Amino acid sequence: MTQQQRRIILAGANPGLRLFDADGQVVAFASIWTVDWSIRGAGTAIVLWYDGQVRVIAEDVDLAAWLEGYFVRSFLEVQGLDWPEPVIERDLVQVSMNLADGLSAKAADIQIEMSGVLDRRTFATDNFRLDGIDHSLSLVIAPVRAARLTIGGETIPGFVQVDGTPERPSSSAFLTTAEVWRR
Repeated sequence: MTQQQRRIILAGANPGLRLFDADGQVVAFASIWTVDWSIRGAGTAIVLWYDGQVRVIAEDVDLAAWLEGYFVRSFLEVQGLDWPEPVIERDLVQVSMNLADGLSAKAADIQIEMSGVLDRRTFATDNFRLDGIDHSLSLVIAPVRAARLTIGGETIPGFVQVDGTPERPSSSAFLTTAEVWRR
């Protein structure tokens, strides 16, 4: 089934990051959501994996739980991570993002900064598997050079992995916009 034959279930943005240690192990993962519209409502959320714990923060905790359970658990970036049941927290999530400068996001005791946009390009697929079903996904992605995660006032040690080519750079931290999921 193609994008045109599927029904939109979410429109918004989902920037994300993975930070690595010197041995190449993932030390932190964050999925930042700005949902303009979805079949479960609209709002902002952060899904954070760090130190063996998953935290999900949003004002609309039902929306956030759906984002974590339906989307984030299926992402390739979290495959291989120990993923316990999340701790869901009701709190304001503030996200400021643009494809020229980067991102700033805050929720509870968490602060995320991303900067150094390397590229902007479109991506689309009709074969993104969620909950055992192929979904269509289209978006604009902007890999970034740097990201910082602060929890409780302490900066989490770790770095962004940047690779690819000068013509098509990739990164373990990225911005997205115009993100549309269809089922």
